Amino acid sequence: MPLPRFHRLPPERREHILSVAQRHFAEHGPEAASYNKIIEAVGFSKTAAYQYFDSRDDLLSAVLDGVRERLFEALGPWSAADRADAFWERLETGSRALVTHLHTHPDDLALAGAALARSGPEGWLQWFEAVVENGQRLGVVRTDTDRGLLVAATAAVFRAADEWTLARMRPPGTPDTAPLPSGDGADRQVWSLLRGLWTAPGDRAREPGPGPGPGPGRSAHDEAGTG
Repeated sequence: MPLPRFHRLPPERREHILSVAQRHFAEHGPEAASYNKIIEAVGFSKTAAYQYFDSRDDLLSAVLDGVRERLFEALGPWSAADRADAFWERLETGSRALVTHLHTHPDDLALAGAALARSGPEGWLQWFEAVVENGQRLGVVRTDTDRGLLVAATAAVFRAADEWTLARMRPPGTPDTAPLPSGDGADRQVWSLLRGLWTAPGDRAREPGPGPGPGPGRSAHDEAGTG
């Protein structure tokens, strides 16, 4: 974590330092990015850098904490639904908000995996714990599987789906701020995968069943071209 002197810097200076560091970590990877080059780009001497961070890992942790906070803010807290249609609508809204954020913040996308890996079960998985618990109460999520395993698998599907959707729908050379195009139907694969995960063998009645029009189970991919 940053040392106390870092927190006494003006907010714009702190933001600049973390922004430059994030750009380097995103471009070269959390493990490969050069601490010396980050320091140089920020305009520090190495001696000055150690007044703000004990080590390269402390700087990386500060960057990843910021990424994680922005992802959680984009996703928003899960608000329990009392009907199946409201459940699917809220799920789609959260998914759409997250993938839109990742689309317009490519450095956050590049570091999302590393940031979430450090969040622990009380972070990223907490949102999916609430989703699965709500879905089970409404009868749209299976109850024959250990909840912890189901929560972890659900989170993995969403994370992979968001990254896959962005990579597939944003061709090379497309500006990061360009609007996401509408889905062409192939994105329904993602919600089909989730349907398979959440439906107990022989219990097809619980399937979301994305259809051609808005309604329960209609995916964010279909309506907004998002994950």
